[in-house]
Parts: sequence; C-alpha cells; structure tokens
Amino acid sequence: MADTIEVLIQEEQIDARIRELAKQIDADYAGKSVVLLTTLKGACFFACELAKRLTIPVFMEYIQAASYEGKSSTGTLTMKLDIPADAITGKHVIIIEDVIDTGRTLSAVKELIRSRSPASLAVCSLLDKHECRVVPFEGDYIGFSIGNDFVVGYGLDWDQKYRNLPYIGIVR
Repeated sequence: MADTIEVLIQEEQIDARIRELAKQIDADYAGKSVVLLTTLKGACFFACELAKRLTIPVFMEYIQAASYEGKSSTGTLTMKLDIPADAITGKHVIIIEDVIDTGRTLSAVKELIRSRSPASLAVCSLLDKHECRVVPFEGDYIGFSIGNDFVVGYGLDWDQKYRNLPYIGIVR
C-alpha cells in the first residue's frame, strides 16, 4: 500500500523563506566569510539552496549525527561523521539543520563545535518543532515553525524514503 503525503509547506514557500534567511545571514555576516556546517543527510537540500543565495564567502563542511530510527528518537546521539577542529577554529560557523525537535542532538553538536573555538557559532534550521523540546534550545535562524507531525521531503526522510520531494509533507 502506498503512503499518502499531505503537503504542509509548498516548494514556493520554502524557496521564498530561504531567500529571506539568506538576506538576513548576509546582513549579519557582512564583510565576513562563514562555514556552513551541514548535518547529513537531512539538511543537504536546505544547505545547498541557502548557500546558492548567500552573497558572502561560504565554505561547506559536513557532519553526521544520528538520534532517530524510523519515526522515533532513540535519545542517544551517535556521531557518524566528524570534522577536524582546524576546519572551524577561529571561523564563523553556522550549523545547518533540517529540523530542531527535542533539542538533544543540536545541543550536543553545538557543544562539540563550541569546544573547537569558532569565532562565532549560530544555528540555522529549515524547521522548528518547538513543542517537542525536552532540552532548552533555540535556533538563530528558523525557516518555519511547525507542529509535532512527522514530516518528509526537501531532504527529510522516513527510513531514507521521500527525501527528494520538493516540498515538506506529512505521511498519512
């Protein structure tokens, strides 16, 4: 039986919001370069689209931290891919995330990156599920605030399916 996916955020809305975020980041980092530290795999689509719209110099780095299996958080952070400290020490770093939900993963990632002495550190997330927080965490740049629905598309997946959808949708 095929899954039914209800569109939550249209592709055009995502594109417009990414353009707004890029303008805000360009203004905040005027005259500086930034390292976009993208969390794999979910944030790749968002990071690439954001990077294309930034006018400041951008360097791309990647990490992979996992805390989900299927639709559920395991509560345990596993670093599957890390970067050397010299890639971010003394640099302006923006962690690019697909969705902030419990806050556990990003809190741990942010502390790890902070320990490597970046010049500055911010978080930019396409989505924010604020009602899901179990640890206090706030992003610096947020695309959309959404409810507690499990969403797919635009890089977000359900067991590796649906990443390629050009919109954000809810699996029904």
